Amino acid sequence: MKGSSALVKKLNELLAEELTAINQYMVHSEMCDNWGYQKLHKAIEKQAIDEMRHAEWLIGRILFLEGSPTVSKLNPIRIGKDVKAIIVSDYEAEVVAVKHYNVAIKLAADAADNGTRDLLTKVLKDEEGHIDWAEAQLDQIQQMGVENYLSNQTAEAK
Repeated sequence: MKGSSALVKKLNELLAEELTAINQYMVHSEMCDNWGYQKLHKAIEKQAIDEMRHAEWLIGRILFLEGSPTVSKLNPIRIGKDVKAIIVSDYEAEVVAVKHYNVAIKLAADAADNGTRDLLTKVLKDEEGHIDWAEAQLDQIQQMGVENYLSNQTAEAK
């Protein structure tokens, strides 16, 4: 089904955001693993996998709309230097993503493409969940101090 060229372009922009997030989150996840923060490693790795799923869905939708997915474009990747910077960097990326998904949802509605709108709404809810998680982590860091927060991120001895 031939889709709106403006919508396909926007889907490719969202795809670039998802592909960027995958790379950023995987580096952050592995940094946390390297530092011994296994709980953070697993949580951030799960978010990277969520972003992979989003990229897969966007690629499928672009193809369905007879567009060409652009998988070679990445946006700037912001790697945090410590745990708090990692969480802030990922949080900021999610805030931008939510704004862009809301714009894309409106574009899909204006094009009367309810299938794309529904897909984008589903992804939007996941991205909002990532924001909620990051906000909770930042609140914990503020309330208990980074040292106490980090002591809770290590795996329990077997």
